[in-house]
Amino acid sequence: MSGRKKNKKKAKAGKNNSSNVKNEDGQKARVVFQLNRVAKNWSGEHGFELTVPELTIRQGEQVALVGLSGCGKSTLLDLLAMILQPDSAEEFAFFSATDNRLDVAATWKRNNLDGLARARMRHIGYVLQTGGLLPFLSVYDNIALSRYGLGLSEQEAVRSVAEKLGIDRHLKKFPAQLSVGERQRVSIARAMAHEPSVVIADEPTASLDPINAEEIMGLFTHLTEEKGVTLVVATHEWDRVEDLGFRRVNFNLEKDEEKGSVRARVSG
Repeated sequence: MSGRKKNKKKAKAGKNNSSNVKNEDGQKARVVFQLNRVAKNWSGEHGFELTVPELTIRQGEQVALVGLSGCGKSTLLDLLAMILQPDSAEEFAFFSATDNRLDVAATWKRNNLDGLARARMRHIGYVLQTGGLLPFLSVYDNIALSRYGLGLSEQEAVRSVAEKLGIDRHLKKFPAQLSVGERQRVSIARAMAHEPSVVIADEPTASLDPINAEEIMGLFTHLTEEKGVTLVVATHEWDRVEDLGFRRVNFNLEKDEEKGSVRARVSG
């Protein structure tokens, strides 16, 4: 690796360290997620426990959850997306673009599912590994779904994000008429169309060939940077996102030989 490339990586890593992330005014970027001593347990013969001692994610950060399959990446994504309830949490807070604080742990405890759903719908976009497109809807309507749900006009927003992802010529088609790479671009467009403050993606390029994966990941990160959106991606391919300036979050695995269970501890 050349010295220039090493320096480039070092500079990007510093930029995306949570404590160093700045907003456009040069001030420290606001916190989006604050987690302290959050845990999720899966019981059974081969139990699993995910623990998050401390995790802070700020506005505009690009964060990569890195680890092998089964280490807890998807579990942490689902916790952040507020679709999976933690079993315990000293602090689990989400801050919207207007700095309103949502106590996620307390909202779960109150069983306020409507409150969690409203927060998800307005502030979070989710890109599934398989795309998750509805086969009976056109590309246009798949992208517009989040805006329909929020009662927002959709035409300009849908066309704008489709153009930036190079899929505007496919808006009248259905998912089955697209390539795998094109379907994943539609999934990204759908996650971005309602202008969320956070986009969460679970292995978004896992099903793509290396050339398509690199191109789509580049487009994805550029689009979130342009919009000032916080991006959290689960991946087992650190090399694919390292050059894009992602901050790395690791999963350290420990096995309890007596119980046969595995504990994953989040760090970074």
